[in-house]
Amino acid sequence: MTAAVTLAALGNGPAFSAYNSTTQSISTATFTKVTLDTEVFDTNSNFASSRFTPTVAGYYQVNGNVRSGGTAKTVAVVAIYKNGSSYGYGNQINGTSAIQLVVNEVVYLNGSTDYVELYGYVDATTPTFDFANTSANCRFSASLVRGA
Repeated sequence: MTAAVTLAALGNGPAFSAYNSTTQSISTATFTKVTLDTEVFDTNSNFASSRFTPTVAGYYQVNGNVRSGGTAKTVAVVAIYKNGSSYGYGNQINGTSAIQLVVNEVVYLNGSTDYVELYGYVDATTPTFDFANTSANCRFSASLVRGA
């Protein structure tokens, strides 16, 4: 009986999804926070200033993707940061064209001070996180998958 209650509570846990609505110019060869200015949903009002700070302790599935832009590109990487430090890296691509990068991690967040953010790195001339006419190019989301 207890397991059913726990599972029901998880279905109502914090979750959000957000994206950036314009191309973001960034510094070359520097990990930069992705600016996410449009919320698709935020079930518990835990997403603000491109940061997710849930008020329920537990394990969260965190997902991010970034489309890198710029010319003379050599390397692009996407990462999830926890509390201001790198936590998990997604794919790293070496190439010259626009690249879609993806990162997925399960992250423990304490429900009070822990937070996660999406970062990217592009080594290019005039690098960007590219909106390119679609909100699918730079997105960030998370949801509670297991209580603490």
